[in-house]
Amino acid sequence: MGGRRGAVRGAAVVLALVCVLVSGCGGHGRGPVPTPPTATAAAGSPLAVKIDNVPGARPQTGLDAADVVYAEQVEGGLSRLMAVYASRFPPVVGPVRSARESDLELLGQFHRPYLAFSGAQRRLLPLIDRAPLRPESADRVPAAYYRGGGRAAPHNLFLRPARLVASAPGRGALTTGFRYGPAPSGGTPAASRTVRYPQARFTFTWSAVRHGWLIAMDGTPTTTTDGPRPAPPTVVVQYVTVRDSAYHDVLGNPTPYTQTVGSGKAEVLRDGRSYAATWSRPAASGGTTFTGADGGPLEFAEGQVWVVFARAR
Repeated sequence: MGGRRGAVRGAAVVLALVCVLVSGCGGHGRGPVPTPPTATAAAGSPLAVKIDNVPGARPQTGLDAADVVYAEQVEGGLSRLMAVYASRFPPVVGPVRSARESDLELLGQFHRPYLAFSGAQRRLLPLIDRAPLRPESADRVPAAYYRGGGRAAPHNLFLRPARLVASAPGRGALTTGFRYGPAPSGGTPAASRTVRYPQARFTFTWSAVRHGWLIAMDGTPTTTTDGPRPAPPTVVVQYVTVRDSAYHDVLGNPTPYTQTVGSGKAEVLRDGRSYAATWSRPAASGGTTFTGADGGPLEFAEGQVWVVFARAR
């Protein structure tokens, strides 16, 4: 009798797990409920690198090899980049700069990503250590970094990814929630788009020859030291809440906190057109989904994606 009850209980557990996995049990005829993808150990851990983006740090190295590049506002209205690598690692990436508090929220969508950075404010370091990621700063893994000639510090710190991570995990580690596929219907023609910060600006100009968006930063064409001029097929302007954090730089300027959990408006650029969209990321442990004007998922073009975080209007 006890064995029979145990079998019944076991069957019930299995049934419950199946219901969770298919997300359709107990529904009302509307099919599975879509949820943001959750980072898992099976997906692997990508490498995220904080990259300097002031004029003295350009041209950067290894930028064109990134799967996703995030642009965020930092102190003084300047900009900084975070490049995420999963498909392949370039030999060198940089210049590498310091981490920010909002990076921890942004990186929550990946499974324990490696974070390469030059350092961080002393009060922020304990938060980085407690975050679900692998912090690999220049202080902790000095053999993976070097100072390059021809540039003044702090714009001369570079990373050799192969000395930090044995191999790239593959695209399965990109648990961003992005969907890739054919261009959606609608949209409006767009030759270029500019996003401005108080002391920085990004301009994306469509190139039919490259089938991507050529980038200019602060009015200067973006190039790299080791590859072609970046031309991401998809650019996302994501409108988010940007507020002051509890941290400041050495000059007393407050460090902006870019909030990437929540929802809001977005603009997606692909194939020479602009698409109005909304974004949603209910939890820090999930990716970000983008929905088009028709209410369906808005798919990106295959290839590199740039996401520029802009202050919500």
